[in-house]
Order: sequence, then C-alpha cells, then structure tokens
Amino acid sequence: MRATRGAVRAHIGAVALGAALCAGPALRPGAATPWTTLALLAGLHLACELLGRRPFPVGFAGAGSFFPLLLAAAFLLPPAAAALVAVPGSLAGRAGKPPAAARRAWRAAELAVAVWAAARVHALLGGPAALGSPPDLPYALLPVCAAALAFSAVLAALDGSILLVAEQLPARRAWRGLLARSLAPHLVHGLAGLMMAVLWNSSYGPLAALFVLLPMYISCWVYAQYHREHAAHRATIRALVQAVDIKDTYTRGHSERVGRASVLIAHELGLDRERVEVLRFAGILHDVGKLGVPTRVLRKDGPLTPEERRVIELHPEYGHEIVRGIGFLGEARAAILHHHERLDGSGYPYGLSGRGIPECARIVAVADAFDAMTSTRSYRRGRPVPAAVEELKRCAGTQFDPQMVRALARGLERYGWSGAVTADDARLPPPREAAGEADGGRGVDAGTLRTPLGPRPQEPLGPRPPDGTEGSR
Repeated sequence: MRATRGAVRAHIGAVALGAALCAGPALRPGAATPWTTLALLAGLHLACELLGRRPFPVGFAGAGSFFPLLLAAAFLLPPAAAALVAVPGSLAGRAGKPPAAARRAWRAAELAVAVWAAARVHALLGGPAALGSPPDLPYALLPVCAAALAFSAVLAALDGSILLVAEQLPARRAWRGLLARSLAPHLVHGLAGLMMAVLWNSSYGPLAALFVLLPMYISCWVYAQYHREHAAHRATIRALVQAVDIKDTYTRGHSERVGRASVLIAHELGLDRERVEVLRFAGILHDVGKLGVPTRVLRKDGPLTPEERRVIELHPEYGHEIVRGIGFLGEARAAILHHHERLDGSGYPYGLSGRGIPECARIVAVADAFDAMTSTRSYRRGRPVPAAVEELKRCAGTQFDPQMVRALARGLERYGWSGAVTADDARLPPPREAAGEADGGRGVDAGTLRTPLGPRPQEPLGPRPPDGTEGSR
C-alpha cells in the first residue's frame, strides 16, 4: 500500500511538472502575456469554484460546470497563459474524498495540461484570427471543435492514467469508455466557450460573456439533480431487495437475475429505454411481497399445507401494496401484482388470462420461471439453460406468453447466461424431494422442478448484455 501511495504521488508530481512546463513561458520576463484577461478569467473561475463549494441553492454545480470558461480561456489566451487560468480555482475547489490536497493538486495539474493542449490546437488551426471582430464564422467552429476534442482526449488520458496507478486497474479497464462518454459534453462546452470568447472580444466586453455561464450552470445543476434522483431510486430498490434477501435466504440473488432476464426479453422485444429500465425494476422487485409472508412459511423444508399455500400466494398483493406509493416504478407495479397469472387463467391472484395480463407481468413471469429452473436450491440442482428453455417452450401458450419465451431464447443465444449467485453453499448435500414454492405444482413456475438433475454445467458468458450489466462471476 505504501508503494502504491508513493507511485500515486510520483504520478501526480510528474503531471504537475508537465503543467509547470506548459505554463512556464507565460511567467518569463518579457513574455507578452495578457495579464488583465488572464486575471479576469482566473478570478472568475476561482469565484465560481468557491461558490460551488457552498450548499444549495448557491453552490449547486457539479464537475464540468465551468469547462466553458476554461475553453474560452483557451480561445482567448496564448497556450501558456491559458494553462494558468485553471490553477487557482482547482486548488480552491471542492476536493471530494480525502486526501484533499492531493486531489486538488491533481485536478489543477490535469486541467492546466488539458487547457494548454486545447489552446495549442486552437492556435495551430488559426483560431485566434477567426475570432476577430467580426468573427470568421463558420470557419471558427473548426478550431473550436478540434480544441474541445484535444481537451477531452487529454482529460480522458490523464483520468485513465490515475486510475491505472491509484486503483491498479488493468489498462483496458482504466481507459475504457472515458473519451466516448466525455466527448459530446466537451464539444457542447466548446461551443459555449466560443460564445463567451466572441462576446468577450465584442463591443459588449467581458460582462456580456458572463451571461453564457448562467444557462450552463443551471443545465449542469439539472443534470446533477437527475443523477441524484436516479441514485435515490437505485438506493430504494436496493434496500427493498436486501430486505427480501435477508428474509428469504434460499432465493438470494434471484431478484437481480430475474431483473437481468427481464431486460434481455425487453431488448429483444424492441422496447424503448425507459420501459427497459422499468422492466428491470419489475424483475428485481417481483418478490418484494414476501416481506409480508411469515418467515416460517418461506423457509419451511417440507410440503406446504393448503393454508400455508394460500398465505404465500398473497405475496403479489402484498408486494403491490408495498410499492403502491413509489411513483417512479410505473408499470412495474402491475408486474409485481400479476407475475403469477397464467395465460390459461389458472394463475393468481386474480385469474387473469391472455392479453388481459399486463405485458410487463408476462415478461417477468417468463424471467422468474427461467431463473427458478436454472438456479440451484438446497433441495435440488439447477437445470441447464437449454433444458430450462425447452421447458418454457413446452408450457408456452398455457402458462407463458409464447412471444416472451421466444424473446428470452433469442436473448440467451445472443448474450449467454451466467446466474451464479444463490444463497446456498457451493458444497450442497445430495438433492432431495422437496415441496414447490408458490404455484401449487402447476407448471414450471418457481420451485416446482423437484427431480434431481445433477450439477449444472457452466454456461459461457457471451457478449456483454445490452443494458451494460454483466452476469455474476
């Protein structure tokens, strides 16, 4: 660990040295550095970063809120002078996690190098001349976009390098996706920086350029609020799932796998992104109603009595009541209520049939049964994936929607399946006869496969699933 900390310090020192070399020419005696413009831009960046450290509603900006200001500096100043603009604000800005000093030093160094690179590219392509009065549009867009690309590429390279050194990630993982995720936002920041630079050089002067910051500041806050809200949603889902897993340890990991299988089906059906996310929530929370079922019933080893079976068949209604007030779940609430309905009308809780069963519930029903068959439980081994798919096809039209079964089969062929997380220990006792779980032995739903099938072979992982999640290893 000490060697790792030393490597991180050395890496930060090397980048800081590079930043000093970039900014050094502006500090030499006789350098034609426009100190007034530099001081105004650096002071403005410092003031914005200090405001960003304050609580809402004054300081609500996130990372990147002031990149248009830095890129405007790259367009208005020589490269060495532009590199200095980022330093005061970065050293005084929000540090996040400790160690604060090292994080601030790193941020100042990487931004100085990135701004220097952007200014250098902008100057090489004749950008300063194109920003004259009047500006040479649309040619001015070319050096601006090239500068934004250089800014994004340098930041991605440096961010990946610190992950490589500090987190000791493999090189492919350290840099994977950094440039692709940041390029589009930085191009937008570059265009906003161009607007600031044009107004700065106009007869209206620097004061008019400040108005460009306000909409960027607000848009960054809205974006940050969206991500905070999404994180709160995920935390809510996680808390409910953990509560179910603690109560029903035999199915630990089942909820996440049903969510993944539901997403596979939704993608094969061509559902839009928002509905895919809702289907993921539905799959993850489909058994949340087990919180209302007595633990002795959930964990009973022997056959369930008719009364106990009636109690456990209430869990879809319990689940619907639990999530009724969670607005962001949308149609996932209907899936939680109806995922044990059957196409022939013999399911529960309401005996719906055919198209009267909501589409999301028909999707989750197939995903739930698939994972129940392929998961190893304390009383039986899981079936191989091909055998589970064949059983789903056999029950299609009576218990399951054939369209959903075909979609799951296509998704499994394309992406494979790896469902390795269960509550049972890997060293299982010999499988034994046991009672089914919740559907009274009708069809293949959750826990009705009681025949010892031997150990489950390892399925290939296949390509990465379309929602970015990966199977349990």
